Amino acid sequence: MPFSLVPDRLFQRYEEITPEYLKERGITLLLSDLDFTLAAKKTPRPDQTLRDWIADLAAHGIGFMIVSNNRSGTRVTEFCADLGVPYQGHAGKPSTRGLEAAMARAGADRAHTAMLGDKLLTDMLAANRAGVLALMVEPAGGAVTAWQKVLHAVQAPFKAACRRKMEKNR
Repeated sequence: MPFSLVPDRLFQRYEEITPEYLKERGITLLLSDLDFTLAAKKTPRPDQTLRDWIADLAAHGIGFMIVSNNRSGTRVTEFCADLGVPYQGHAGKPSTRGLEAAMARAGADRAHTAMLGDKLLTDMLAANRAGVLALMVEPAGGAVTAWQKVLHAVQAPFKAACRRKMEKNR
């Protein structure tokens, strides 16, 4: 399993990831973190923008599942039920077991799967270790706590490496 913290692609927000972008890369399953990736942690329910984005993915034949380390099963269960999407809880990222379980449930393989997240040390490392396309977004709601600000500072050089890689591939 490769050990890399560098995402394959960096986006500002999840809405920038279009079905066309995913289909061009052969992606049929998009796994996603929840907190700070799709919504700020304190957001109790999905908004219409998120609902429309997931509906657009589905209309283009792209499956979607949330893969979360969230310790509150209630939050993830309620958010996903309201959204009408499956989830893999207690994923243990950066372990690959949650991603592998989600792919097995969806009947997808690594070559056709992408992982979307906001953190290098969990989401991107798990994606890279699992051999799936690693897509990173800036945290929804931004860095609020001192710890989040430290994490952002630590992530900066890896995001810069991703941007350089993206520039080379243009």
